Amino acid sequence: MFPLGYGSNTPDSLWIKRAWPLLFLRYWCVVRRLAIRPGAIGDFIVSLPALECLAGPHADDSIEVWTASAHLPLVRFAHRVRGIAATGLDLLGVADPPARLLEELAGFDSIVSWYGSNRPEFRALVDSLGLPFTFFSALPAATGGIHAVDFYLDQVRSLTDRRSDGIPRILCRPEDAGIREPADYAVIHPFSGSPAKNWPLERFRALACGLERRLAVRWCAGPQDPRLPGAVRIEDLYRLACWISGARVYIGNDSGITHLAAATGIPVLALFGPSDPAVWAPRGEHVRAATWKSPSPSPPA
Repeated sequence: MFPLGYGSNTPDSLWIKRAWPLLFLRYWCVVRRLAIRPGAIGDFIVSLPALECLAGPHADDSIEVWTASAHLPLVRFAHRVRGIAATGLDLLGVADPPARLLEELAGFDSIVSWYGSNRPEFRALVDSLGLPFTFFSALPAATGGIHAVDFYLDQVRSLTDRRSDGIPRILCRPEDAGIREPADYAVIHPFSGSPAKNWPLERFRALACGLERRLAVRWCAGPQDPRLPGAVRIEDLYRLACWISGARVYIGNDSGITHLAAATGIPVLALFGPSDPAVWAPRGEHVRAATWKSPSPSPPA
């Protein structure tokens, strides 16, 4: 509230009446924030609701996101997005970083970082430089009982008033992947970042045979996945999401591509082996998670 007078000066009552709306104007500081989010595709997607909340409630607030270069096409809400490797951040504390890097970091009012959170020497360095870092743990506990999306939202709650329904979303259009008309096909991605999380390929093939009685099946594979004849491979994750979004249903393992499919809003069946779906299952209105068990090893002869 503004001071109405100084010393013995008494404000005129007519002035107060006319200026009344001005006395309660809400003031806020424009925040320039940087969010640094490393990690694999799935880790990044489950943190999207938290990152979007960090964008700030006011139009003049700005957020910049630094992440893995493969994730850059998925960030549609930030004012600027950059690959971590391109910033020189990996050199900080290891070699002389680019002079421009320290100037850029000092220009932010708030730096929210999942990068370097488990490196005490990195945290001590940025603290000694007076940089406005807030560090958060990059991964939830494997058996903590809290879903990863909620874990990241809880972390940022002290920094923002914005709220989220906890569903990662990637707004995309099938036509951006060259799909002009609704297509009647299912997408199967039979791989993941770990062979231990993969449902046996022969079971996927048997499932595909059943599906093909009603609709076409398109196989999907990533750049690092094993060879799979006839599989669609699209390296740009946004274009891949657009292509998946044109399908009737997606089926896959506990993988980043499965999280990507769920974020497009199409029906998804996620198959979980050793990891806990209570923590890592994709979120969405049309997502179902099923668990499978590895075959028991044969007893010794």
